[in-house]
Amino acid sequence: MLSLCGVVSLLLLATAPMAVQAAADIQTRYSIESAKAVSSLLLDITRAGDRLVVAGDRGHILYSDDAGRSWTQAKVPTRQLLTAIAFADDKHGWAVGHDALVLATTDGGENWTVQYEEREREAPLLDVWFEDDRHGIAVGAYGALIETTDGGKTWDDISDRLDNEDGFHLNAIAPIEGAGLFIVGEMGSLFRSADLGQSWERLESPYQGSFFGVVGGAEPGVVLAFGLRGHLFRSIDFGDSWDSIELSNGNGHALESGLADGSLLRDGRIVVVGHGGAVLTSSDQGRSFELYNRPDRRSLSGVSSDSEGNLILVGQGGVRIASPSGADLAPRQ
Repeated sequence: MLSLCGVVSLLLLATAPMAVQAAADIQTRYSIESAKAVSSLLLDITRAGDRLVVAGDRGHILYSDDAGRSWTQAKVPTRQLLTAIAFADDKHGWAVGHDALVLATTDGGENWTVQYEEREREAPLLDVWFEDDRHGIAVGAYGALIETTDGGKTWDDISDRLDNEDGFHLNAIAPIEGAGLFIVGEMGSLFRSADLGQSWERLESPYQGSFFGVVGGAEPGVVLAFGLRGHLFRSIDFGDSWDSIELSNGNGHALESGLADGSLLRDGRIVVVGHGGAVLTSSDQGRSFELYNRPDRRSLSGVSSDSEGNLILVGQGGVRIASPSGADLAPRQ
């Protein structure tokens, strides 16, 4: 079983470029259509309006218009590992992955094109955010930070805007309500921008381990940053100060599983997922969390929800629909 650490290592360290396909054989670069794609390794999930869209291994992108009950595989011109996906509206979306790859769609995720690729950089992009259908930023390994202001027609390297001389991996980027943007990364790296990426400030970190994910709350200035060994921190002032959120399993032992990703759901709950099937849910904007460890112990890397509050989980083994706590749903009568 691939652990979350294995997934993270795959994302951050396995950066050797794939062999370049001959131009005459360009068709083989498309992701292979497979009924098993929905149960393959999937690393991120997002919404395009009411549509759910997921991305992951071998260039797989799938979309669902029935809250995750059935999935259709998109036409995608790569077999690279895709690490993150984001939409600006119900039509315009972007996915990023290895070899600094950026894909784009204008039809809600059904068809994709390559917008950007930098194989010689040998660095995966690990997360992407878009303000609208024009302005977006992607982050990645070795301090990669690129920006577009024309919907992805051109991308500029803006890594020199960060105080990151050691080139620490930048693992995630997220908008923070009423405040700006936040980036988290390796070795406790924390950066914030109050002007949507034009300038960045490096912050003092509450710990020196790696952060794998960040999510903003519904309240202004609330930030949740999380990573190795169950470390989860909450700030109510856009990162000026932090409180450690204590997490324990049902036996009263501290959670030591790595935490990979989180989402602010439509109903206001915050859900964080990670290694060992860990699902953390908060109904008080991250002040406290309830932990559920899924029995299958498969690592999770993304989460969304349906209109009934059920969770749509992705990770090892693909897509699973779970109860609001993260438990498997009882079979319908």
